[in-house]
Amino acid sequence: MDRVNILGVTFDNVTMEQSVARVIELVESGRTAYVVTPNSEIAYECMKDSAFCNIINGADLTVPDGAGVVLASKILGRTLKQKVAGVELATALLPELSKRKKKLFLFGAKPGVAEKAAEEMKRLAPGLNVCGCMHGYFETDEEVVTAINAAAPDVLFVCLGSPKQELWMSENAEKIVPCTMLGIGGSLDVFAGVVKRAPDIMVRMNLEWLYRLVKQPSRFGRMLRLPKYLFAALRESKKIK
Repeated sequence: MDRVNILGVTFDNVTMEQSVARVIELVESGRTAYVVTPNSEIAYECMKDSAFCNIINGADLTVPDGAGVVLASKILGRTLKQKVAGVELATALLPELSKRKKKLFLFGAKPGVAEKAAEEMKRLAPGLNVCGCMHGYFETDEEVVTAINAAAPDVLFVCLGSPKQELWMSENAEKIVPCTMLGIGGSLDVFAGVVKRAPDIMVRMNLEWLYRLVKQPSRFGRMLRLPKYLFAALRESKKIK
């Protein structure tokens, strides 16, 4: 699989269809694996935190969840095929998991959200087996690991937000039953209808970040990482030339 290094983070250069196929391949392998979906904010943090960057680069699949990462790849002349948003990857996976009779466990978000998300997922993919749900307000990793192992899922959606979800997957990979973990941030909130995604036209125009900023002005500080990340790409591109 073609991989592209963008400012220290090694992304798999894949389409959405290829990403789904890779996840299914990991699921069928019967081993523990984890998938990460860094956007420009996460990728910028990787530039400042080498230990966190190593966790991201240690994933079995790393896809660009954000137009900013794809734009940075173009600036550097290492163009990624497309944005692969975590929530869209999760949505595309659901019918595949249902068809293959794979068990899915939902972990993260506030109490009650995962259960609502499960209802919507079953509507989208009739026959989907959601074998367990657990919110993200836990006291110890052990209680989470025990619940997951008891359910024995094939796929685990870890929705704790970054960097917590990536750290959790890396630290607990050897403690849980063999399964494929996906760190997909606030996706459970989206499935549950707690948070609405930007209108399709804004998603297509790569303006989802603007929609989030209007809806959540408190994200302004975090959003500043996007221009900083792109400026870093511009500086790096001048070095290359």
